[in-house]
Amino acid sequence: MKSYLMIMSLGILGVAVSLVLASNAEAADKITCASTTSTQNSGLFEVLLPAFKKATDIDVAVVAVGTGQALEIGRRGDADVLFVHDPEKEEKFVAEGFGLARRPVMYNDFIIVGPAADLANIKGIKDATEAFKKMAASGFHFVSRGDKSGTNSKELKIWEKAGIDPEGKPAYLEAGQGMENTLRMASEKQFYTLTDRGTWLAVKDKDKLALEIMVEGDPVLFNQYGVIVVNPAKHPNVKVKEATAFADWLTSPTGQKVIGDFKDKNGNQLFTPNAQASKK
Repeated sequence: MKSYLMIMSLGILGVAVSLVLASNAEAADKITCASTTSTQNSGLFEVLLPAFKKATDIDVAVVAVGTGQALEIGRRGDADVLFVHDPEKEEKFVAEGFGLARRPVMYNDFIIVGPAADLANIKGIKDATEAFKKMAASGFHFVSRGDKSGTNSKELKIWEKAGIDPEGKPAYLEAGQGMENTLRMASEKQFYTLTDRGTWLAVKDKDKLALEIMVEGDPVLFNQYGVIVVNPAKHPNVKVKEATAFADWLTSPTGQKVIGDFKDKNGNQLFTPNAQASKK
């Protein structure tokens, strides 16, 4: 049943994404950005895109999916630019000739959240791998995004480092959905999950999540975002001039300031710009 529901949700998402992409393709003055759900769920695009539009008069339509799906959209030529967070897969995308270059834009971090009861007794641990081992020993009680997103990729790397294969375990659930819905599921079931901090800060109060931060601060939980213009040599339909303008603006002092100034209602900075630092 779990696999069936995940397949159904991914199928529905695929149809919705196709409709959005087809609609965007008809607008000559609009570029399509395939992006991770965290940039959408956090509310970043609500401030980023109007500022970019004001500076360049270019509209950006966002298709928010997991990073793995965003890269596949880019491979098909159904997006002009990607804004994602899985550096290894991004470098592979560029190496295969599908992207012109990968440029760092900003970062935050991943955190492990879970119920106050904390059955695995991981709260306060600074080693994410050790926390995963303890969750496995206590029966998992873990909701994975299970959607090939950057967050899912990071999670699977930590399980691998811990020497554990969670696939098929009764209390290891694959949501096959974005971060906000995965957090809701974890809250409802009182399970643990891995999330990017930006989405967590943006939705924890809005969605009344009955979860707490358990593990944070491990360097392995660093979460870098990058921007890639899709290669027009692979897909001549790519609006490379406008897409490059978007990538240039994101990594410019102006775009970086917009990102750095973006905060949640409690004044927390959700992303730290680092494009300029990477150029030094």
